[in-house]
Amino acid sequence: MRGLSLFRRKPSSLALAFRSFSTSNSNSKVNIFDRELKRTQRDRAAWLMPSHDPLLHTVAENLLDRLQDCKKTFPTALCLGGSLQTVTRSLRRCGAVGKLIAVDASYDMIHACKIASNNDDIETVYLVGDEEFLPIKESSVDLIISCLGLHWTNDLPGAMIQSRLALKPDGLFLAAILGGETLKELRIACTLAQMEREGGISPRVSPLAQVRDAGNLLTRAGFTLPGVDVDEYIVKYESALELIEHLRAMGETNALFQMNSILKRDTALATAAIYDSMFSAEDGTVPATFQVMYMTGWREHPSQQKAKKRGSATVSFKDIQKQFGSQN
Repeated sequence: MRGLSLFRRKPSSLALAFRSFSTSNSNSKVNIFDRELKRTQRDRAAWLMPSHDPLLHTVAENLLDRLQDCKKTFPTALCLGGSLQTVTRSLRRCGAVGKLIAVDASYDMIHACKIASNNDDIETVYLVGDEEFLPIKESSVDLIISCLGLHWTNDLPGAMIQSRLALKPDGLFLAAILGGETLKELRIACTLAQMEREGGISPRVSPLAQVRDAGNLLTRAGFTLPGVDVDEYIVKYESALELIEHLRAMGETNALFQMNSILKRDTALATAAIYDSMFSAEDGTVPATFQVMYMTGWREHPSQQKAKKRGSATVSFKDIQKQFGSQN
């Protein structure tokens, strides 16, 4: 992609708060995202996505780095939606997976992934399925990876519970989702342009999870040894229009149910102009922030380490302080 450069930045603070959805039954579940529209967007992205996208590649590599910390192999791995091609390509090189199951709601994405793969070394099964209704038996896989896909589910806790149930005991869950600071520059420019040209605002950028309660979400889904960390990536584009083209190619455009599908031409041009005037750098490029939250969790197993009971400690903090203080 012309003019695109990527910078990684660790955020100085974690301001996180996850949206909550009812998981009791399908009738009470709040539908924020149009899953059929998202499936259509991913069909289009299957043929627009470049063979090497710097952002998707970086996020996938950072997510799979977590596998390097595990001193075990995973006979069967399930890869869910999102950056499917990038993750499956990287998984084949890591050597920790014996069999791979690739699942996506988009038939075109599955087909493109199958064409692009050189999977003679790893047995790979391709399935068309929805992350909200996993077509996977309980306790059937050793590893589940979702890279930039789960943030489009209407019932995020429910999808994670299904993932936990699909894992074998001591199975690993790895996920990367976009956080609430993603595309903050575009949100500001879009809001100002709509207020100026239309006298009001309608949602043009999808709501995303915040970061504070990510660990609680993993615990709520029943995962043990939960871990969460956050990265921010600054991607530079030649213009705001190039950013929109990139979002379309990634399948990351808006998919809200309550959305005005018609964006007036003058509003779109005003958005691009405001974006450029407020955020452009000295070199003429415009930045876009992508906040990525990485989540790690395990399905419970007796061999896993557990916290000791309260009051079972045999050494006090005062003794530790004295010991290290005397050494200094």
